[in-house]
Amino acid sequence: MIPLTASPASTRPQWRAFLELGFRPLYLLATLWGAASIALWLYTPAWLSNTAIPSLYWHAHEMLWAFIGTIAVGFLLTASATWTGQATLRGPSLGALCLIWILARFSLLLPNGLLAALLLDALFFAIAAAELARVILIARNKRNYGIPVAMLALGLSHSLFMYSLMQGHDPMPYFYSGFWTMGLITLLIARRIIPFFAMRALPGLSLPAQTRSGHWQMGLSALAIGLSLTPWRLPLALTLAALGLIACYQWIRWQPWASRHTPLLWILYLGYAGLALGLLSAAAYEAGWIARAAWPVHIVGLAGFSVMIIGMLTRTALGHLGRPLRATPKVVLSYAFLIAACVLRLLALIPSSWSLPLLHLAGLCWILAMLNYLHQFAPMLIRPRLN
Repeated sequence: MIPLTASPASTRPQWRAFLELGFRPLYLLATLWGAASIALWLYTPAWLSNTAIPSLYWHAHEMLWAFIGTIAVGFLLTASATWTGQATLRGPSLGALCLIWILARFSLLLPNGLLAALLLDALFFAIAAAELARVILIARNKRNYGIPVAMLALGLSHSLFMYSLMQGHDPMPYFYSGFWTMGLITLLIARRIIPFFAMRALPGLSLPAQTRSGHWQMGLSALAIGLSLTPWRLPLALTLAALGLIACYQWIRWQPWASRHTPLLWILYLGYAGLALGLLSAAAYEAGWIARAAWPVHIVGLAGFSVMIIGMLTRTALGHLGRPLRATPKVVLSYAFLIAACVLRLLALIPSSWSLPLLHLAGLCWILAMLNYLHQFAPMLIRPRLN
């Protein structure tokens, strides 16, 4: 992956390079933990029974806030530096943020670590929100004023989830508020990066910005977050249905067929389609048409968030590391493993004698997707940019 013309010094791992931008350590840590946490949850259930919270809640928390949310922090800390021209956390400050995140993961594996995990993860998201607010306000980057607020809301939902557990209450309403906050962040990011990446990769392609529909998305997403904390199921169903239909409309306007020969693009389009379908399935669940919440959660979380994440992990890393913007066959293999994990996990939701084997196979495909990404990209993430 390193050109023969590179100087020996530029090919050596460097702490300074590793802590240069938020995506470097946070992409690496999140994908490593994405593989490890699924392995722990599926293959060591007895050991997880001794941790601070029930294993199902632990799994939900770690997937949403420790994996998906952490990738979002890494991306936004990096992207906001580009949007504003202001340097974000780097060096020892970025290293300290990563250490807080690591300590939170270990705390939640301890029998009495719930309070420590609550405080550490709350601090992680608060620092990220404050740093995003700092650079955005300095640059008066008005179109992004809502991003620090969304990040703060994501951290708040984590804190309420954990506090609810400490009080012996059902934490899931706060999981869903965090889930739809992550939906707002994902819709915002996707609406910006998909047409931008597509037009850069495909000369002559002109795609609409979808600004007006994007404003509707943000407003409806905020409404969905609020409604998820109320008993009003039908208004929430209608809101989620509207979000899903807007996402379908945008997807069609972005000409997905044009990306069919470009893996770095079609994986993002596929993830956005999964998110749109997941929103519609969530609307169906809230309306009483689907019996199990696991269906919309996994369609949105896997086919939506996670498929888009594997695409972002590769495309944004290649761009910021000065590498050629193409997906090698080994990179596409990560996409294949992730897509297989989505399909198998959804099949495992169908009650049958195959449910448990399918669940374990889905977990294995997920782990392989994360490990294959790390095998390809970890050596680049710890080395200086090529140009």
